[in-house]
Amino acid sequence: MLLSEIAAKLNLAFKGKDKEIRGVNTLEDAREDEISFLANPKYLYLLEKTKAGAIILNPDLSSRVETALLSSNPYLDFARTVQLFAKPQGCFSGQSDLAFIHPTAKVHPTANIYPFVFIGAKAQIGAKTTIFPGVYVGEKVKIGTDCVIYANVCLLAESQIGNKVIIHAGSVIGSDGFGFAQSQTGLEKFPQVGRVVVEDEVEIGANTAIDRAALGETRIGKGTKIDNLVQIGHNVKIGQNSILVAQVGIAGSTSIGNQVVLAGQVGIAGHLTIGDGCRVAAQSGVSKDLPPKTDVGGSPAMPHKLFLRSSVIVPKLPELQKKIRYLEKKIVELEEKLEE
Repeated sequence: MLLSEIAAKLNLAFKGKDKEIRGVNTLEDAREDEISFLANPKYLYLLEKTKAGAIILNPDLSSRVETALLSSNPYLDFARTVQLFAKPQGCFSGQSDLAFIHPTAKVHPTANIYPFVFIGAKAQIGAKTTIFPGVYVGEKVKIGTDCVIYANVCLLAESQIGNKVIIHAGSVIGSDGFGFAQSQTGLEKFPQVGRVVVEDEVEIGANTAIDRAALGETRIGKGTKIDNLVQIGHNVKIGQNSILVAQVGIAGSTSIGNQVVLAGQVGIAGHLTIGDGCRVAAQSGVSKDLPPKTDVGGSPAMPHKLFLRSSVIVPKLPELQKKIRYLEKKIVELEEKLEE
């Protein structure tokens, strides 16, 4: 692909000679027929060393390279460039005779169904959707168009998956929520009779579990991105374009707003409301509602600036304890002298 073609597709200006670009790579490893990018000033020194044929960077830095695409957001435009070169995984097209498709299921002729897929009664699979081996699609599950469901995903009964959704290997959508009622003889199961709804353009990482609602629905909003090993409890509602990083856990009936960022290993208690635009630092534990655009950290979570100050103090606590004991001893000595 010519550099001028890439520039036109991304609506970017470019400087230097037009040339053939055959791939993408890092500044360190790029060859003369590959394009790279610079988004972090930390890596400015690499501009002197790189062999990249072209670089996507800020216009202010254009004088430092011979050939470049000029972008106000180099990381975003490089991501879009990678999309031009990325090849989809998989080597199969069509609908395998080794898949089980229930007679009452509706599978669009353009969908790709790999061997050893199970598609249950009254399920619906949309156009251009690809389902990899070992996937279980339960009764009355609906999957939209242009979805990719990777190997060994389980979509339990009546789950609804929107358009352009990606679900990575091993994830379970629609498993029972953790609901039990205490009795004199032990714990009795509260049947989970709701469903999971995943809206358009959601991506769900590997080995993530999203529980079906006890009643009603668990919902993941449009454009939200969920990392690997995330647990989302029953009746949780997550808004649009939020980010959940690896090992986040959200207890049942909590509502997460739009454009919320939950960093790695964040835990959210049940029945809470996390407002739009909130950001929660890694390994934080949230036990109270958060107003919109609140930044918190720590466990229990506290305002982020306070958390940073506290984090600086904690390693000094042993030294402070010694000083306090020394001062307490001196106060006692002074009091004794005053009494004399």
